[in-house]
Amino acid sequence: MDLKNKVVVITGSTKGLGRGLACGFLNEQAKVIINARSKKEVEKAGKEINAIPFTGDVTKENDMQKLVNFVVKKFGRLDIWINNAGIWLPHLPIEKTDWKRAHDLIEVNLFGTVYGSKIALAQMRKQGFGSIVNIISTSGLDGKVNETAYCSSKFAARGFTESLMKEVDENKIKVIGVYPGGMQTNLFDEKKPKNYAEFMDPNFVAQKIIQNLKLAKPKEKLIIKRK
Repeated sequence: MDLKNKVVVITGSTKGLGRGLACGFLNEQAKVIINARSKKEVEKAGKEINAIPFTGDVTKENDMQKLVNFVVKKFGRLDIWINNAGIWLPHLPIEKTDWKRAHDLIEVNLFGTVYGSKIALAQMRKQGFGSIVNIISTSGLDGKVNETAYCSSKFAARGFTESLMKEVDENKIKVIGVYPGGMQTNLFDEKKPKNYAEFMDPNFVAQKIIQNLKLAKPKEKLIIKRK
């Protein structure tokens, strides 16, 4: 896919991987709309990288509908929608995990992906084309010690993504699941894992995702692990 002038929406894109993706698409001369629930942060990031900011909470379906409406009114179409917004909990045994916080985790990591996909897909079906990219995690591929909450949210997002793939006509609309390993992002500000220094640069991961989209036939399941 030639990304020049493609209309790209990225949720959770004021920092980390989302911001790296935004910058990467801008370098490809795409039209990039960044999204976050903090108006102050998204507008600041928009000015810094020259992207179009839109404030909205991925856990609120109506906010995602407003985002799509804004994009279609401005550009007449939606080419690529990237569900990137996600949160994390420090690694803890199940009995020490704050399961009230885990509810919020699942709300963002699963339902944030569901609502974005649902709204984007409705528009893509109207126009007859488009790509949905769900940023999941290698934690959605294998269970991990002391990560019951986070892995649960990512396994659910993976199941949703793989099911959604079977609902679309892949000749017109593509659904791609991306499974990155650990990245050095603000996700871990609360408590960095012991091997954080070995984690990947989010800009490296962003480029892998963009390179995949540029292929004539992108991989539907893109796993990105550190060497």
